[in-house]
Amino acid sequence: MRAKEPLCDSSPASSLGDRLPQTGIDVDEGRPTQAHADSSERPPRPLLMVDIDGVISLFGGGGGSAGVAGEPGNASASRTRTDGIFRAIDGIPHFLSLAAAAHLLALAEDFDLVWASGWEEKAEEYLPHLLGLPAGLPFLRFERMTGPPPARAGRSVDGHWKLAAIDAYAGGRALAWIDDAFDESCHAWAEGRPAPTLLVQTAPERGLTSKEASLLENWARERSPVGT
Repeated sequence: MRAKEPLCDSSPASSLGDRLPQTGIDVDEGRPTQAHADSSERPPRPLLMVDIDGVISLFGGGGGSAGVAGEPGNASASRTRTDGIFRAIDGIPHFLSLAAAAHLLALAEDFDLVWASGWEEKAEEYLPHLLGLPAGLPFLRFERMTGPPPARAGRSVDGHWKLAAIDAYAGGRALAWIDDAFDESCHAWAEGRPAPTLLVQTAPERGLTSKEASLLENWARERSPVGT
């Protein structure tokens, strides 16, 4: 994880996840498994691969880490502002955006959410509790490749350190990916996928805003069968 501005334990946020639909995807050792028998009756919703740093955990915007970074070793130190939560996680200060969390929760109406972040299992450990985001979302694990990169359907997934895990998880499903740090290999990969693919980049000091949320929502609904 990159060091950001902090977060907090917010009681009003704890109910945000109550209206989240079931994703229909679970993870067994990093691989997707079918969760519903009726999947053959209608196409699955697109996946939304969600980065955390620069999307939900903001930095570089002058939020500061006062009150958290000053308490070394106290991972539970936290405080709340109207726009987010300051929290030290594993000694690293973060500022978690409540607006980004609300947008993400709304997007769960149209996508199956997957954490695609260096946070890995820590997304599940912290974000449902702090931001009211749904518990039990799948997350990806990432490995640094030491040998030749894997390929899928003749396509190399060499390049960005997240590509191999995202490509393996998504298979042939439509997906959107929101992140603050794409490179040329990401765009080449997206253009080469047979399935619809959308990359949405955030400014790390603002994260997921209404602009990116609207783009994602419209893209997903254009691909949803009428009446679903």
